[in-house]
Amino acid sequence: MAKDNQATQRRQARVRRTLRARAYGKPRLSVFRSSKQIYCQIIDDEAGRTLASASSLEKTNRESLKTGADIAAARAIGKLIAERAAAAGVTEVVFDRGAYIYHGRVKALAEGAREGGLNF
Repeated sequence: MAKDNQATQRRQARVRRTLRARAYGKPRLSVFRSSKQIYCQIIDDEAGRTLASASSLEKTNRESLKTGADIAAARAIGKLIAERAAAAGVTEVVFDRGAYIYHGRVKALAEGAREGGLNF
């Protein structure tokens, strides 16, 4: 089990290292998915603060979504984070998928954010 965790940490570090090289002062859209929920944040690494966040655990999302663990929920959270980013004045971000493969819920969240108006 420890070997898998090390591989995950290496993959995550590799993704973040490439993002830092390509960011050029843009905030990053960081994604975390668990088996039951999905969360995302727009983080300004230079200032060290979170500009916007969205989660399938929020009360309005819990009521409107069937579950937080499917593609429809991820797409809805992507659209929500795009709305909140626009309210915070952010239009361009770099997508930080962490150690997750760009597939399934992570891809749906990214597509939802693009539909909502975020560029990355």
